[in-house]
Amino acid sequence: MDQMAMLLLLLSLCASRLDGAAAQQYWTPATATFYGGSDASGTMGGSCGYGDLYSAGYGTQTTALSTALYGDGASCGACYLVTCDASRTQYCKPGSPSVTVNYGDPNGWCNSPRQHFDMSQPAWETIGVYQAGIVPVNYRRVSGHDYFELVTITNVGGAGAVAAAWIMGTGTDWLAMSRNWGENWQSGAYLTGKALSYKKQTDDGKVVVAYNVAPANWQFGSTYQASVNFY
Repeated sequence: MDQMAMLLLLLSLCASRLDGAAAQQYWTPATATFYGGSDASGTMGGSCGYGDLYSAGYGTQTTALSTALYGDGASCGACYLVTCDASRTQYCKPGSPSVTVNYGDPNGWCNSPRQHFDMSQPAWETIGVYQAGIVPVNYRRVSGHDYFELVTITNVGGAGAVAAAWIMGTGTDWLAMSRNWGENWQSGAYLTGKALSYKKQTDDGKVVVAYNVAPANWQFGSTYQASVNFY
């Protein structure tokens, strides 16, 4: 069996850190729908020029905007923290969770002057109940950063199905990763500038540790080969 390939991708260019000039301290009411299917495949492309948003590193946490928010393209790449407004609907997910989305397409619903997010389905279902179709939300601009890593694991030997994954940067402990979807595993740790090691467990309980798979100068969107595999 060949060596495992580990594709490092940026899950999202956004997170809810509110420092920096682009951060917005107040909340604004809006509405939100979803499109693109449960795997967000229908959201790829758009007029911002990013092409395949997943391959470009934006993941599935993306949204289209109405004309009022689009700004003739000025909002391309902007990050928004969106929360379902439970005071105006019964269709918010329990606990009033929020989701941070990156703007990548202006195909908005109910255009100007309405402020509206047409989000990828995976992002929208973080905050809303599917049957609703549309929910009232509150949003604010947030700064983007690289606190998220998405790792796609391929060419796994042995049982083949990865059941658990961990990541370790230079000087850190092993950090558990969570399954984003499929064989894509995510971490919310800040690991920029650190060599990356990985530990994988397949569904038959076997574990393989691959040290220093990616060098300290690793880049999002790159593929790195581990020197070990399941046999």
